[in-house]
Amino acid sequence: MYVIRLPNGNLRVPLTATGNEGRVIGDAYVEIGPQDAEYARLAEQALTEEEAEQRRRLWREGDEALRREFLEFARENPGDGGVRDPRDGAKSP
Repeated sequence: MYVIRLPNGNLRVPLTATGNEGRVIGDAYVEIGPQDAEYARLAEQALTEEEAEQRRRLWREGDEALRREFLEFARENPGDGGVRDPRDGAKSP
């Protein structure tokens, strides 16, 4: 999750909610403005929405290549009768 600089100048900041035992129970974004005490520090690392989308796209492309490589490895090295593809749940041969 990234700090996103919105067109109106506010920042969309990731916020993680944790349970009593410290387990992460959810991730969300909150919007803060220049009046927030953390604004200046967070603004230094903020990306535009377009830059954030480009990073996500590059990650997805990299993930796809890694997924194909893993499935090929699983086909060449059968162990438990196949490996489930996390995207569709189907087992590879």
